[in-house]
Amino acid sequence: MPMNAIYRGPAELPHVIPIFPLAGALLLPRGQMPLNIFEPRYLAMIDDALVDRHRLIGMIQPDPSHPGREDKPNTYKTGCVGRITQLAESGDGRYLIELTGVSRFRIEEEPAVLTPYRQCRVDYRPFADDFVARRGEEAVDRDALLKALSSFLKANELNADWEGIEKAPNEALVNALAMMSPYGAAEKQALLEAPDLKTRAEILVAVTEIELAKDANEGETKLQ
Repeated sequence: MPMNAIYRGPAELPHVIPIFPLAGALLLPRGQMPLNIFEPRYLAMIDDALVDRHRLIGMIQPDPSHPGREDKPNTYKTGCVGRITQLAESGDGRYLIELTGVSRFRIEEEPAVLTPYRQCRVDYRPFADDFVARRGEEAVDRDALLKALSSFLKANELNADWEGIEKAPNEALVNALAMMSPYGAAEKQALLEAPDLKTRAEILVAVTEIELAKDANEGETKLQ
């Protein structure tokens, strides 16, 4: 999804952003994430983001190993900020939005705020490469990635648009598959924090192979 705003580096993003802790939600730079917003605090967050010229929301996962309070879960330290690039009103009080990922960030601190939603001071500098589209995609082992995808689809009796997959650049393919992956919080966080696209693809392949092996072993156990 094209954006009206162009971000060339960390200095062009605000240092304090609203955060949306959401389990299983993985947003990556230039990836698209649809969201159904219905909680009052997050409806207020979207309203404020639309008023603010940045239109930015920080997506981050709660940390299941340190859960914290139900209404204020502890989160991982790394997330990804996205810009609201689509918004529709449902007619029953909800917002249907789409975020387009801009850059990962690391939380520096969470100040006390008066807003019903949380805000954090963040640092984008460790992820400066996120602002360069398709950086490092030539190092991705595309064949290994497609082989793992094919095996996963076959094992789960799923279909895919192979014509579209074949046409997708490596960055779009790796990030889309990572975001759509059905894996747990720890695996998704590892995909998010991968230092480069090559490593992210390798993690995705490895996790997929582990899950396929686990399913195969469980199937054999059931047959015995």
